[in-house]
Amino acid sequence: QVLLVESGGGLAQPGGSLRLSCTASRMAFSIYTVAWYRQTPDDKRELVARITNNGTTDYADSVRGRFTISRDDARNSLYLQMNSLKPEDTAVYYCNAKYTPISHDFWGQGTQVTVAS
Repeated sequence: QVLLVESGGGLAQPGGSLRLSCTASRMAFSIYTVAWYRQTPDDKRELVARITNNGTTDYADSVRGRFTISRDDARNSLYLQMNSLKPEDTAVYYCNAKYTPISHDFWGQGTQVTVAS
């Protein structure tokens, strides 16, 4: 059974930084497109950032220039460096791994990020 485990969430002040990690197991991580999504307090789930298996990235407009997504296939890991955090970044952040040719779509359990002074 595929497992995605997020870590690194917590409380940060506005303007601060956090780094999220997601470690995958029991999957060929390197072939997947992996992404971070977030679910806001008003229950909207939105794409934050995505990185393909060849390293192409894209970001939500709301985080571009502040967040950086990266992956380390040797460690089966995905990261999200979050800088210049804002209160509106408060959400549960989820790791997602997708491989469309075989309809694989896996989710982690989520990690809470709270930005408040």
